[in-house]
Amino acid sequence: MALRREDQARESLVAEVGRQLGGGTAVTIASVEAALRDVLATRRVSWRPETTRNAAVAIADELGGLGPIGPLLRDATVTEVMVNASGEVFVERVGCLERTAIRFADEADVRHLIERVVSPLGLRADASSPWVDARLADGARFHALLPPIALGGPVVTIRKFAEALWSLDDLVQMHALDEPTAVRLASAVRDRENVLVSGGGGTGKTTLVGVLARMVDPRERIITIEDAAELRLGERHVVSLETRPPNVEGRGQVTLRDLVRCAMRMRADRIVVGEVRGSEALDMLQALTSGHHGSMATVHADGPREALMRLEIMALLAAPGLSVAAARRQIAAAFDLVVHLARQSDGKRCVAEMCEVKVGASGPILRPAIRGAK
Repeated sequence: MALRREDQARESLVAEVGRQLGGGTAVTIASVEAALRDVLATRRVSWRPETTRNAAVAIADELGGLGPIGPLLRDATVTEVMVNASGEVFVERVGCLERTAIRFADEADVRHLIERVVSPLGLRADASSPWVDARLADGARFHALLPPIALGGPVVTIRKFAEALWSLDDLVQMHALDEPTAVRLASAVRDRENVLVSGGGGTGKTTLVGVLARMVDPRERIITIEDAAELRLGERHVVSLETRPPNVEGRGQVTLRDLVRCAMRMRADRIVVGEVRGSEALDMLQALTSGHHGSMATVHADGPREALMRLEIMALLAAPGLSVAAARRQIAAAFDLVVHLARQSDGKRCVAEMCEVKVGASGPILRPAIRGAK
């Protein structure tokens, strides 16, 4: 009974702080702490500063929809948070998975977490729409799967992004690439070569593209196109475009293909496509062969050759009447450099291969980008 009264008191305090914030105030630790102090003053209750601060953090997590995983998202060493159907919570640190002591009590708690995140964004996740992608206020990518496609219960994956704006020199010091590779990449940006970055999930593709894009002359206009806006390019002439899923009525969807077509009408010096994974591949190839030199894109693939093969398949699916030969010629003309990233056994990411793309009689020819490389 005492525990129930304690829970009721906590819920009452959270609700009162929520009312104090109102609908127009962003849920941050600072705003919640200020509202909490007002509530405590109204109740004529005095808490120690550290107690108030800790309570504000917990309330911010609850009001902001993050619940018990809020502290993990504030942990700078954590790059990914995973909630499994069992309620167990795993994190990724330095490329390695770790089980945490945090555990959701039941499936309802996980569903409640998903609902609190996606509802304010006008999204839905239920049996009729059992998966959802969203972006948290700090830019982290939120993905959730529900039954029946997630057997055993809902699954949540949150990809965080590094706050630091790294440079090529930083990547060299981190042994993600060597000095000759850095020099070649810098020349690719300077000489306005079109660069395709390939690799598996979580290998650092977006990070590398961000590093390269921040080297572009600030006077140039960059259009970024992403499913979830992740790229941070600093003080540059950047226009960021983000896809939009359909609403609860199945309307209003804006796809990557739509945005690539828009970018071609926006006087872009360079176009950056966060991840090519569908019919937008054909429109991107047309953009890259029609004056948008120095553009960049990423694609999931096992190597440079496989990356070009994936682009070929996506282009052919987008235009069934397109011949294989025409698709290959378009790809060969579109990209100058393919940079492939991989994850090492210790979890660290690195540039595993880098190839120049040459135009051959039957399509693209790949050659080592650095003399002496295998």
